[in-house]
Amino acid sequence: MTDEIVQVTESEPCIIVDGVTKRFLKRNTHSFKEAFVGWIKGRKVRADSFLALDDLSFQIGEGESVAVMGLNGSGKSTTLKLISGVLEPDRGRVFTRGRVAGLIEVGAGFHPELSGRENVYLNAAILGMSKDEINRCFDEIVEFSEIGDFIDQEVKHYSSGMFMRLAFSVAIHVELDVLLVDEILSVGDAPFRAKCSAKIKELTSKGVTMLVVSHSTHMVQDLCERGIVIKRGKKIFDGPIDDAIDAMSTR
Repeated sequence: MTDEIVQVTESEPCIIVDGVTKRFLKRNTHSFKEAFVGWIKGRKVRADSFLALDDLSFQIGEGESVAVMGLNGSGKSTTLKLISGVLEPDRGRVFTRGRVAGLIEVGAGFHPELSGRENVYLNAAILGMSKDEINRCFDEIVEFSEIGDFIDQEVKHYSSGMFMRLAFSVAIHVELDVLLVDEILSVGDAPFRAKCSAKIKELTSKGVTMLVVSHSTHMVQDLCERGIVIKRGKKIFDGPIDDAIDAMSTR
């Protein structure tokens, strides 16, 4: 991490990750009783420290479509959660410019006891939309989600695919500047995934910055121009998406 950040993107950066390190505790016991019994039996009871990200740095310019790639446990989802503000780095800095919408977990921001209609208003408000803005685009949100008559059902009765469709539909109808997408797009049927991909391309053509995490090389090739490969918390490649996919398979 440096005191002064130098722009390395062609367009003005919308996302800056500067020297970020993040650790988590990996517990070996979950209660005092379990710890005491483990201590008596000579087992390890202290928590281990797990290094999820190690001095990670990159910039993403306005209108770029970038994939964060890596094997399970490499730190991809942690990176997205830091950028979205769900987590804070232990060291380093994360900056975003403009309104950020994140599709990080299916149903995140939805209350299970509320109906789909009520959750549209709740989730859209969390993303920064006013009630008038939501009223204007409510019908479009429902139509895109293909929820239909289930919009007034409590969302606890929704399938994971219905959750995803409604959450995605709300996020893409926000006047956003940055869209963060985790593996959520792997949920749902093929026609809806194709519709989502088309909508994402439409947003990026309008200058929306997108950061996506996926194990699907076909999807990232279709949606992204650039790939960042992370291995054990460290960036090992940053460049054209086809080269990033090759780097994934050779390193």
